[in-house]
Amino acid sequence: MTSFILRRLFQTLVVIVLLSYFCYTLMTLMPGDPVELMIQSNPKITSEDVTRLRQLYGLDQPTYVRYFNWVKTIAQGDLGYSRTYRVPVSEIMGPKLINTMVLSISSMILSLLIAIPLGVIAALRAGTRWDYLVNFFAFAGISIPSFWLGIVLIIIFAVLLHILPAGGTFTVGLENITTFQMLLDRAKYLILPVLSLAYMEIGIFLRFTRSAMLEAMRNDYIRTAKAKGLSYWTVVWGHGFRNALLPLITVITMSFAHVFAGATISETVFAYQGVGKLVYDSIISNDFNVAMVSFMISVTMVLVFNLIADILYGVADPRITYK
Repeated sequence: MTSFILRRLFQTLVVIVLLSYFCYTLMTLMPGDPVELMIQSNPKITSEDVTRLRQLYGLDQPTYVRYFNWVKTIAQGDLGYSRTYRVPVSEIMGPKLINTMVLSISSMILSLLIAIPLGVIAALRAGTRWDYLVNFFAFAGISIPSFWLGIVLIIIFAVLLHILPAGGTFTVGLENITTFQMLLDRAKYLILPVLSLAYMEIGIFLRFTRSAMLEAMRNDYIRTAKAKGLSYWTVVWGHGFRNALLPLITVITMSFAHVFAGATISETVFAYQGVGKLVYDSIISNDFNVAMVSFMISVTMVLVFNLIADILYGVADPRITYK
């Protein structure tokens, strides 16, 4: 197991380096750079000033030289400086990262709590009206765009019913409140983004759970477990669901990374101050350092959860070894 994890960590590091260089190259091809923005804001700037500024920012060097200089500063713990917010990237990335983690984990937990029981019940009652209803619910979740669902939720709960805020992360201007009141205030702003993100994931998890359970319940070991006199739910959860976990582990771990990295649309629709919204704003404003750090976090999340999925295979199925 240790050698397997070490090999995968080395592969992960290689992939991160290659993807970061590719993304860095694409970012340098985007129109506009810090000096061009300064030229637009100051028409009196001279050509000598432009040359001096390009040398100061290293924009006169080849792409690979600038990339290695950027990697060197990242390795030293310096994430760079945000031109949009006028502060170091580390100061704005920390709170945004926490907000996105809360949003992603909340939506993932909600989707799993709803999708797995519904998927198991749909598989046990395949071909019934309940199965058709659950499948319709799942296909709707997969098909509906998250931004459209977000707008509909805003219209219903914020515009028509006035019971939830249309967007934001917390109520601005609240003072002298307890920790519990602060958590309640933040939870109120989380409801609509969580529902928007979770509904799409519910459809995916539900379909995979139903398919995996249908296949597992047809195997010989299920008939053997029933012949032993085990209770119905012991057979379903202890034998059927345990063996259906393997495909689910892949979907769940990859979906978590996808939700974390793909929350840009939902965070933008609800003006939720997370990493997704930060990435969108940084790309629009050509804030290079913020966009690159956000990309590195997203890529690392995907690769790490891929490794976690491989490790969990052995936990769910003892027959799987890594020798």
